[in-house]
Amino acid sequence: MQFARTLAKELVHRASVAEVFLTDSERHGEDEMLLAAQLPRLHAFYDDTLGPRTHHDPLLLLEACRQGIFVVAHRYLDVPLGHKFLLRTVEFEVPDPAALASGDTPTETVIGARIEHRFRSRSGVTGLRLRFTASIGTREALLARIDYSWMRPQDWTRMRARQRGALGLPRTPVALPGPRIDPARVGRRDPANTVISPACTSADGMYTARLVAETAHPILYDHWVDHVPGMLELEAFRQLAVTAAVAAGTVHTPTALPVGLAARFRCFAEMDLPLVCRTTPVLHGADIECTLHQPGTLAAEARIRFADRNTADLAGVSAGSVTHRSA
Repeated sequence: MQFARTLAKELVHRASVAEVFLTDSERHGEDEMLLAAQLPRLHAFYDDTLGPRTHHDPLLLLEACRQGIFVVAHRYLDVPLGHKFLLRTVEFEVPDPAALASGDTPTETVIGARIEHRFRSRSGVTGLRLRFTASIGTREALLARIDYSWMRPQDWTRMRARQRGALGLPRTPVALPGPRIDPARVGRRDPANTVISPACTSADGMYTARLVAETAHPILYDHWVDHVPGMLELEAFRQLAVTAAVAAGTVHTPTALPVGLAARFRCFAEMDLPLVCRTTPVLHGADIECTLHQPGTLAAEARIRFADRNTADLAGVSAGSVTHRSA
């Protein structure tokens, strides 16, 4: 496996070469692939933290796995470039947090990808369930599973026109503006990396905030899509959940790392509709449950668990499965 150059950006559905993390891929049997990735030492989004930059953000490694779903489909299942992809479920756990330690050189990781299930229709295979094992050196740093599907661009265009028309929305969306939370409240330095409004809490301990989609963000909107990307939804869940966790005292600072997550995307989150994130009350020792609603619809749901970066609490704990969002 080589780490000298990245794969073609078109293969991993990125517009910016700087946002391509995969460097190689190999097939080892019908259902087994290996992917190579190089993680940057300091990423402008994932490594934007007020805390010690001692560990890679697990969501950075998850993004490398997400790029792998395209490589497996295009390179090994002959899905044409130009097809549209949807995330359906995402889950991960961090079995060995020490493996995420960053150093003074870019981190090289090898990711095993296994096809666990092929989703089929009358036209053939239309999606996969992939299981990922990301290793740094000899240590397992991330275990992940992603369910996703794909479709022809003309089918996508018809589907999205029908969906948006049923909601009374124009063909081309314009993201709703809104205030953003103080970046320090979610452990960030750069205000541009905040994705929720100031959070409100209810008497029963539920936290609520609006998701704020900024289509000019160079990473979350690396290229134009007509809805809220799945990774942006996960970040909104992370930011609201860590706000609630700090208030409840289950983590010490908002720079805590997510060490377990399981999410299901139920429908497209439309950026020109109000998108409300909510948590359930935070209970010690339990995952934080989050939902994302747009008028009349549950768009996504997740469970997430944190551990502080600089304490013995940084131990991987699996968040069990919960589980459509464009990839």
